[in-house]
Amino acid sequence: MTAGQLTLDLGHRPALGMDDFLVTPCNREAVAWIDRWPDWPGPALAIHGPPGCGKTHLAHVFRARSAAKLIAPEALGRTEPDGLLGEARVCMLDDAGRVAGGSVRERALLHLYNVVAERQGHLLLAARKPPGRWPVGLPDLRSRLAAMPAVSVGAPDDELIGALLVKLFADRQLRVGQDVVAFLLTRMERSFDAARRMVAAIDETALAERRNITVPLVRDVLRHQDLDS
Repeated sequence: MTAGQLTLDLGHRPALGMDDFLVTPCNREAVAWIDRWPDWPGPALAIHGPPGCGKTHLAHVFRARSAAKLIAPEALGRTEPDGLLGEARVCMLDDAGRVAGGSVRERALLHLYNVVAERQGHLLLAARKPPGRWPVGLPDLRSRLAAMPAVSVGAPDDELIGALLVKLFADRQLRVGQDVVAFLLTRMERSFDAARRMVAAIDETALAERRNITVPLVRDVLRHQDLDS
């Protein structure tokens, strides 16, 4: 490791393909709940947080671990829960808050919850807001949502975004200095998607212009993105 290179002592866990899920204080409680599966106190768990916080990534970590059946919110009401689940006892819904406000989907989610509970399985819901704040009209569903554990995933902090940047550069066989990461942390959007886009743009620019990845190059990339936005 070269002098000045950023090092962060964070937990790493396999996710999908070659990805890693990075564990920091903003997501540690949610990760602990995923680690606790299948010893949950009830049949369902909700994880919630703002866009770009990594809750979808964490939900897919759960899916890879549990072989959960992924069910799209729009599929609710079109197919009976037994048809959606097949032989599965574990399932997950991403962007699950979209079921709220539609009587057909609300009844379908209630039915799905009940079937999962009857099979002694588990249901994971991922959404922007905790289920207790969804505008649900069906009383039976509302009571079940209010009773299930709901754990938040916070917006990515500097520790998490910094670690993610280092990992994304490393995935491209690139080694960057601490000054580059520190410069990015004070100027870029705090989200997983923004970090991926930024690293890709920096890599492409460095290759096209045959330049090393330095603060001046990163400044040029950021300036160009500002002009394009």
